[in-house]
Amino acid sequence: MNTPDLQLGHPLAPVIEADLEHAAHHGYTSNKEAYLKRLKRIEGQVRGIARMVEEDKYCIDILTQVAAATKALHAVSLGLVEEHIGHCVVGAASEADPEARAEQIEAKVKEATGAIGRLLR
Repeated sequence: MNTPDLQLGHPLAPVIEADLEHAAHHGYTSNKEAYLKRLKRIEGQVRGIARMVEEDKYCIDILTQVAAATKALHAVSLGLVEEHIGHCVVGAASEADPEARAEQIEAKVKEATGAIGRLLR
């Protein structure tokens, strides 16, 4: 990231510091290995579904496996939403400056509701 020379009190300093902090640590970081393990299992499920199609398995059996993979992805998604709210939204709420706090909370809540909306489509 290309950052300008920021002096103390520069209006962009808190934004860039927040971006750097955000990039360094996400809410899911403490559970990263569990998420990766689960996603690898889901990846295996999807490969199995592709193999079922290649082998001309019964459509209802394929649909059952698609539903299972979809449910597993939804569980990962809900976990990530929970992590976002617990880490990013709560983190925004700890901002000392009341005006910046309100803006950051609004932005993080909008991110969460946008993600939830995409999940529901």
